[in-house]
Amino acid sequence: MWPYYPDLLETPVPRYTSFPTAAEFTPAVGPNDADAALRAARGDVSLYVHIPFCEKICWYCGCNTGAANRSQRLQSYLDALHRDIAITGVRLDEGARVRRIAFGGGSPNAIAPTDFVRLVDALTLHMPLETPSYSIELDPRTLTPEWGQVLGWIGVTYASMGVQTFDPALQAAIGRVQPDRLIAEATAMLRQAGVSSLNFDLMYGLPGQGLAELEATLERAVALGADRIALFGYAHVPHMLPRQRRIDASALPGQAARFEMAQFGYTMLCDAGYVPIGFDHFARPGDPMAVAAAEGRVRRNFQGFTDDPAATLVGLGASAIGCFDDVLIQNEKNAGRYRMMISQDVLPAVLGVRRSADDQRRGAVIEALLCRSAAALDPDMLAEAAPRLAPFLARELVVLDGALLRITPDGLPYSRSIAALFDPYRQDSLRRFSSAV
Repeated sequence: MWPYYPDLLETPVPRYTSFPTAAEFTPAVGPNDADAALRAARGDVSLYVHIPFCEKICWYCGCNTGAANRSQRLQSYLDALHRDIAITGVRLDEGARVRRIAFGGGSPNAIAPTDFVRLVDALTLHMPLETPSYSIELDPRTLTPEWGQVLGWIGVTYASMGVQTFDPALQAAIGRVQPDRLIAEATAMLRQAGVSSLNFDLMYGLPGQGLAELEATLERAVALGADRIALFGYAHVPHMLPRQRRIDASALPGQAARFEMAQFGYTMLCDAGYVPIGFDHFARPGDPMAVAAAEGRVRRNFQGFTDDPAATLVGLGASAIGCFDDVLIQNEKNAGRYRMMISQDVLPAVLGVRRSADDQRRGAVIEALLCRSAAALDPDMLAEAAPRLAPFLARELVVLDGALLRITPDGLPYSRSIAALFDPYRQDSLRRFSSAV
């Protein structure tokens, strides 16, 4: 049983899918920085392609997405995305090799399967591909048989489905109604299409949710054979996401109940044979993510935990983020302004942050703590964090062995809070993030 210390969890912290986090992005980084970063890219490169549309908008969602209910708007975006691919690809040097391509959103299957094929064709034409693997995020509510055929033809091997919960009442409470039958049929279709690693996104901390509802959802996910499970805590921030105002805040579980749910899910999935990645991600033994965890190769990027070794991630599409050694770059979020920049053959980079040597050093520590529960600390970093680290040491949530800081099994749910101790941007910060658990 994880010990519960509410005082150590009361400060919201980032999920640290980058360092510095997107909260530090400013307009000081723009198209010229993107141009220089792309031209300097060497070795393995991964691509992230963003489709900011969904057939239906879920109330809880924090993604940059809109309803795909106007064909002209959707087609205009796809035209711009094709041009983005072309003007980005021409800047990648021959020394760059694209080995992984991920499609996310929104829901990539909000577009037509034929449009998806055209995007893959454009990537093949303009990017230095080298037998890349493909992954895609999918909404089971709109996953037609044609999508299964297309995914199989392209050779998509990794897919992630937004499931959240199998409970009908909870689905209605968050605006995502999808009968069990749909998810089961989508799972079977993806397996037939050749998807060998299938992730289910699930949530705890939903309005009206208790341990019984969480247990039933986890049992069903295991029974359907999910290779990976991401068990996220719902972050209720209606002041930032107005669509969340439709969710009954009075029915949300408190922090203690959320903590209990996280622990219950962790124990249940470990008992079911899954390998834990951090405290809220899980993979079946033999899955590439579980293998990477065993070999200490799990990393953290804008897509969360990953077994992708590439140091460079190129973002394509509105709001997509690119990650380079010395700079993080985000594209224009507004689809209209994004299209306008692309129409002028201007790279759509409008925000970002330059990563100093200290940023890179601290980022490596934060990534190591979240991915491997241990990090070697330089003396100055340890001395600086010592006062903030003291309560975690006193309660044996972490241990120090010389310069090696290790998170103990009891400290797993506090991992993000511990990582934040080494983030100078977070000290005395008033910015709001999601709950630590």
